Amino acid sequence: MAFLPVTSLFAAAFAVALVALSVPVTLRRVKVGVLMGEGTDEPLRRRIRAQGNFVEYVPLALIALGLVEAQAAPAWMLLAMGGVLGFGRLLHAIGMARDVAALRGFGMILTYLALVSAAARLLVNAAS
Repeated sequence: MAFLPVTSLFAAAFAVALVALSVPVTLRRVKVGVLMGEGTDEPLRRRIRAQGNFVEYVPLALIALGLVEAQAAPAWMLLAMGGVLGFGRLLHAIGMARDVAALRGFGMILTYLALVSAAARLLVNAAS
């Protein structure tokens, strides 16, 4: 079985990040009494979407990163892809929390960049 130390590092960091995004959702739900769905509370809605967006993008990105690492990509490349993804997710979460469209947008661009970079590397290796 292959050991993927860089992907493991990012998976651990993203697991903690998901908890950090989830706890404020739970606390807000309790505070406003909305235990199911979004209700009409705008801060709750933004927190739910920040968490949901994270869950929509990070799993596939981690799978792609793991596959790139399994194909013996250089450590600098893996760290760059994972770092760009992490920074993008951070900016997106801050943008959602503070309702700053520019931060959300830049965070998504970085997320897309990480995903496309990993996909390109996988396609190049698959074609050779």
